[in-house]
Amino acid sequence: MSADQLWNSGMVRALVASLDPGGLIRVGRQGRGWRQVDLGARIGCSASTVSRLEQHGRRADLDLIRHAAKEVGVPANVLAASLGLTGERATRVAREQQRCAEEDPMRRRTLLAAAGLATPAALLTGVDDALASMPAPTGSPVSFDTRLAAARDRFDAGRNARLLEVLPGLLADAHHAARGREEIAFARLSAVYSLAAQVLIKIGRYDRARLTADRATVFADLSGSPLVAAAAARELSIVLRHQGQPAAARRHILDAVSRVEATGLKNGAQVAAYAQMLCTTSYTSARSGDRDQALDMIREAKRAARSLPEEAPKGRLFPITPSAVDLYAVGVHWALGDAGSALEAGRGLHEGQFTTAERKGRMHTDLGRAWWQWGRPEQTAAALLSAARVSPGEVRDRPAIRRIVEDLRSHHAHVVGVRELVAAVGMPR
Repeated sequence: MSADQLWNSGMVRALVASLDPGGLIRVGRQGRGWRQVDLGARIGCSASTVSRLEQHGRRADLDLIRHAAKEVGVPANVLAASLGLTGERATRVAREQQRCAEEDPMRRRTLLAAAGLATPAALLTGVDDALASMPAPTGSPVSFDTRLAAARDRFDAGRNARLLEVLPGLLADAHHAARGREEIAFARLSAVYSLAAQVLIKIGRYDRARLTADRATVFADLSGSPLVAAAAARELSIVLRHQGQPAAARRHILDAVSRVEATGLKNGAQVAAYAQMLCTTSYTSARSGDRDQALDMIREAKRAARSLPEEAPKGRLFPITPSAVDLYAVGVHWALGDAGSALEAGRGLHEGQFTTAERKGRMHTDLGRAWWQWGRPEQTAAALLSAARVSPGEVRDRPAIRRIVEDLRSHHAHVVGVRELVAAVGMPR
């Protein structure tokens, strides 16, 4: 039986209808004549794990499902359908996933309040509800691409709460359009999920970020676009890093680098994607303690970025610039524990090199983290206050930066700027 015949067979259609991705992996494995131990060796797990994956696929880690499915040749669209991510079954599966991941209401309210958003409970609950049960299309007369661009502008402006407000409608409309199964519609749907992952990572909601990044990756595969796939892989890599899975994070981002490099880097968009993937790889390696790879990757990113303009073209998927790579170098050295090198890397940076409030604020917070690592509370407070002035969300919404502000308030309350910084973040004095 050919691959086309296999994946269009009645048996496969029945497995898809019953939402059984594990069964599809079993069919693919047996079709290749592999034992469970053979597949396990290819995906880095034991035969018993493969057995559990095949029997209880819907409850398994989505990253492992995707890895196994790719090895045995399950087509991306067939896998997506078996996961309930296309068509009418998406709502049913999402509800089940939501129930499995539901948090205690009091704990959730506490975490939401800690995020420091203007109206966190209503906005994050709206996103949660959309992930669990996709709402009906909005029927907006404004083109989807225009609305998606406006949503990205909200992220770039550091208006995280306003972005969360529009995400449910964007997801609903993108899902509705993807019913036509056109590659461009899948690309748009992946882009919305990637944007959702970005803002959820920003505010420290890694559980929901993992869900949205996983979905972005699945729909990116369906789109057939290596750049869309790279964007989704990048978000998944970042959230895996935050969830304490550095090996998986590095595997995903290195795979993305390879796929982007395979495009031949024939135009600016591809070069920008390559430079961005290298930056993310460098930072991921630094957080994993791999100093040599981190430094090698950031050097290669700087080399790749030399041909990029200082201001990225409007609408570019990866709007990275040479200055943005220098900013990544600050974070890489900080992650390696070298505050002096981090500050040296950022010595020539200034707000005028960045076009968005989010990047301007990120420049200040990254330098603030380096000053804090070096034990300089005065410079730390000044940098974070600059960030709060240009993009309040960069300080208010990011848990790691809020913790530095809390430490400044507790141990350096009399340092110039700390009282103003605490007020800007909205903490009680």
